[in-house]
Amino acid sequence: MLRSLHIENIAVIREIDVEFDGGLSVLTGETGAGKSIIIDSINLLLGNRVPKEIVRAGQEQAVICAVFEELSDAACAKLAELGFPSEDRTLMLQRRLSADGKTQTRLNGQIVTQTIQKQIAPYLISIHGQTDSHRLLQKASHRELLDAFARSDDELAVYRKAYGKWREAEKKLASLTRDESERVRLQEMLRYQLEDIDAVKLHDPEEEDRLTHERDRLANLEKIGRQIDLCYRLLAGGEKTDAAGLLRRAENPVRSLSGLIDGADELAERLASAESEIVDVAETVAGFADTDREDPTVRIDRIEGRLDAIAKLKRKYGGSVAEILAFRVRAAEQLEALDYSDVTRAEVEKTCAALRHEVISHASALHEVRLRAAHDVVERVTEALRFLDMPKVRMDIRVAKSEPCENGADDVEFLIATNPGEPVQPLARIASGGELSRMMLALRSALDDQDGATTVIFDEIDTGVSGKTSRKIGLKLKETARGSQVLCVTHSAQIASLADCHYLITKSEKDGRAETAVTRLTGDARVEEIARILGGIHVTDTQRNAAREMIEGMDTDGTEAGYR
Repeated sequence: MLRSLHIENIAVIREIDVEFDGGLSVLTGETGAGKSIIIDSINLLLGNRVPKEIVRAGQEQAVICAVFEELSDAACAKLAELGFPSEDRTLMLQRRLSADGKTQTRLNGQIVTQTIQKQIAPYLISIHGQTDSHRLLQKASHRELLDAFARSDDELAVYRKAYGKWREAEKKLASLTRDESERVRLQEMLRYQLEDIDAVKLHDPEEEDRLTHERDRLANLEKIGRQIDLCYRLLAGGEKTDAAGLLRRAENPVRSLSGLIDGADELAERLASAESEIVDVAETVAGFADTDREDPTVRIDRIEGRLDAIAKLKRKYGGSVAEILAFRVRAAEQLEALDYSDVTRAEVEKTCAALRHEVISHASALHEVRLRAAHDVVERVTEALRFLDMPKVRMDIRVAKSEPCENGADDVEFLIATNPGEPVQPLARIASGGELSRMMLALRSALDDQDGATTVIFDEIDTGVSGKTSRKIGLKLKETARGSQVLCVTHSAQIASLADCHYLITKSEKDGRAETAVTRLTGDARVEEIARILGGIHVTDTQRNAAREMIEGMDTDGTEAGYR
């Protein structure tokens, strides 16, 4: 579960540290206080894309850090698989965000890639917000949600592998079945393209850069020659004042001191050695001038011609030599396939038929898994929805066979009827905002039983529902919190009163700047906040008494039975 959370320099948050416990925790506060920023920060920690200007204005970097304890078996297994075993079932995840857009993530102190960050995230926290409700309206997401419940990853992976092989064979067959005139036209075009590229004899992807550098060097050859000549003359140009000559002149008087001064011979040898080194350097420098015996103008013209030829190919086949060479490889492969088409057509047709049969077989197995999962989901979600004040609801999940695609050969759609006597229809046609919120909670509570996340976050799950229904949503959250740590951002007093831990998010002005703070509420402070949520410009004793009754479970509707 999420034990602690540190957020620093994210939007209006200067610095907050929050300690969490198990059970149901709620986050309340006025709109704009920063509740969504806390959820956004957790999403960033889990690997989400960093939005622009998320780092607090005037700061160079932001930090988000979380400590997780009591990791699930699935989370520990995943960590071990990724090379980060956790014997004590704890994990620290940290992400630093720079104002210039750079990010760095550490897992237990070690820098990790975003790929690893995203691989472990689903085993830590599952976040469900208002966008999930809208996602339920999209039929395209229904298959993915059903597969998440069915835990069909293995079956889907086997199917996709077979499907990929079949599609490749189909593409090859499609290429072979083009009409003869089209095949001939393509062959001629490909041969022309290959000859056009081969005529230039490209091999080195770096050739263009190398030639450009060489051209620039040759264009400055006169300047290079002058500097080489000057250097040589200063070092050993045969003049008395060159460096080698001065060293020779200095050597004789030093040698004459031999026997008179200790170390004179050693100094003389060092001068002789220095002279020899200077002469060697001078000869090396002079050699630079001898490397370009060809007329530089002729050489530049030849380079320009080569660069022009490369530029023409770039206009046709790619923006760089590397892209041109890659184009040639693809063109050669296509030509080979066309040339071989007559021989291989029958073989490919046979292969396609065999692979399609394999795909259909795997699709049927996947279909059965989805049918069983659909039955279980309908039972669980219907039961949850009826508890959430939708007593006449009927749900169905249609899993109809279709043409094979990347995700199987099933057309999956969630259908619902909220009123008696009405046929089930797609969610988008009949579900209201409040019904969608309850549908999402019911569905997610069913799905979350199936995943490895030990912390579940619900962001404003109470949108569009009444007070009584909010209470039941709170009870459903309370029930979910028996097996997982649940965090809920809410504007509902009915939900907040059921929490094991209550956190108040406030925003105030400090040193002329807005700043968000998080306070854990207990006792009278918690009563005051729930009374505030109940409404009214000023909190009254009546509201305080109502808040106390809600906290103490003194409602008379009896819905707490079996949950408290």
